[in-house]
Amino acid sequence: MNNNLFFIYLLILVLTTYLIRAIPFSLFTKKIKNRYIKSFLYYIPYTILAAMIFPSALYVTGSIISSIVGLLVALLVSLKKSNLTLVALAACCGSLIIEIIMLYI
Repeated sequence: MNNNLFFIYLLILVLTTYLIRAIPFSLFTKKIKNRYIKSFLYYIPYTILAAMIFPSALYVTGSIISSIVGLLVALLVSLKKSNLTLVALAACCGSLIIEIIMLYI
């Protein structure tokens, strides 16, 4: 790829990223009072984070079985309102235990 093409792609990326962030600021000048819109906007970061994490969590170990077990362990530990470090550690341990079991079976 030559440099001119790279900078054209970079410019397009910068413009689209800027527009996605600038358009809501220019359209919504007043404070949003509608509770349904506020509720929708409140959950968007969690939805995007889940959409980014969930697919990669299924393929992170190379084995779908240990990935699903790790994901389920993380879900169960997180439902107990544990902190993020404990959730990640429990998911890793769950996946590791299943990988070790699968290695010897």
